[in-house]
Amino acid sequence: MSGVLVVGYGPAAHRLVERLRHHGHHGPVTVLGAEPACHRPLLTSVLAGELPPEAAVPPPPPGDTRVLLGVRAVRVDRRARAVHTDDGSVHPYDTLVLATGARPDVPRLPGVPGEGVRTVRSPADVTGLADGPRSGPGGGPGGGPGGGPGAGPVAVLGGGVLGVETAFALRRAGREVTLVHPGPHPMDHLLDARAGALLAARLAEYGVRLCPGRRAVEYAPGKLTLTDGRMVGADTLLLCTGVVPDTRLARQAGLPVRRGVVVDDRLRTGDPRIHAIGDCAEHAGQVPGLLSCAWEQAETLARLLAGQRVRHRPARTVVRLRAPGTDLAVLGPPGAPGDESVTLSDPSRGRYAALTLDGDRITGGVLIGLPRAIAAVSRLHDRDLPVPAGRLALLLGSAAPGPGRVELPDDTVLCFCNNVTRAALAAAWRAGARDLPALAAATRATTGCGTCADDVRRLCETLPAAAR
Repeated sequence: MSGVLVVGYGPAAHRLVERLRHHGHHGPVTVLGAEPACHRPLLTSVLAGELPPEAAVPPPPPGDTRVLLGVRAVRVDRRARAVHTDDGSVHPYDTLVLATGARPDVPRLPGVPGEGVRTVRSPADVTGLADGPRSGPGGGPGGGPGGGPGAGPVAVLGGGVLGVETAFALRRAGREVTLVHPGPHPMDHLLDARAGALLAARLAEYGVRLCPGRRAVEYAPGKLTLTDGRMVGADTLLLCTGVVPDTRLARQAGLPVRRGVVVDDRLRTGDPRIHAIGDCAEHAGQVPGLLSCAWEQAETLARLLAGQRVRHRPARTVVRLRAPGTDLAVLGPPGAPGDESVTLSDPSRGRYAALTLDGDRITGGVLIGLPRAIAAVSRLHDRDLPVPAGRLALLLGSAAPGPGRVELPDDTVLCFCNNVTRAALAAAWRAGARDLPALAAATRATTGCGTCADDVRRLCETLPAAAR
């Protein structure tokens, strides 16, 4: 069987080499990784002190996989079918997979990069950030000073999903946090005004200082200057300003590139011997930038390289926010087409839902503060199932004491990254996996993006009563 050379060692590459062996590929597999593998979506949980740094490090690949770390691919010689690395080595391939991921989109700002400026890309980036003064949710008021790097206030630049999760995590760790975002409210690229207002209120309740509608103009250690002249105290500046697909190697090789490396339904580039997956790949004009999508591509490509006849068919996307006490989900792309809208607005209780339907199918939606509806609606959306006639009942559900007592169908998928159902988790619980770490080890739930962790914890609380 032909040899596979993988450039990059992020989540897509790691999943690919694991699934290659699972599907029966027996040829040699080599990985060129400039950095160690890391589950970046779990870094905010590390930052919050909920997980140790090693939790963001995935398990080693199959034992016969050759992994070369600390080497960077600099050139692809398509004629010779070889990749040159920065240490002068040359690595031949039969099949080449580009899994080069994405790079931080660093703003052009005086003082950036510089002292006190960080991104959230590795366990090292977040190490020490939880060691600041303890106040608020993380440690109670009046806590003593911390000794970690930049023990003063933190400014988070960018109010997308990562920026919001990072702000929540820092507060949970007891840090003073200001979230600066140019849009009218956090996550404005995904949320409408009413959902955005609820999220902003939740951040403020949690102690995050919000600066919406403003941009940073300069950073110096200790302070961030905004467009309106305001000075924000910031011993540390965390950049959560997005990423751009890393297409440099593909461009050098002369492969078709638009926003990402263009691939077809077999995840092939313009060269049939070269594939691309993950955050660097553009399929059907889309670069989703979601872990679940990267893993779907890795699964498809592993099956293809093992000799199966499959095509990549992207699943429907769901974005879940990982934040304490904040249930928020975005289904499908913003502005999804449809012929019916269903809206529930209950701001006094922090609840809001807006669904777009095409006939009786969900094409898009935003839900916040409705954990039961999120579970039910996500299931209907993922499986393209019809919505019941009682639209409002779907969003409200039947009366229940609280989210911890929700009864879900056994086939409800709780972990979308690893396709783990409630039934699989319940079976693992009955077999002795009685807490979150044990269930994660038994089923792999929560080991992807981590957004299902609260759902799995709730299930742990309800299963003992159900077993009586």
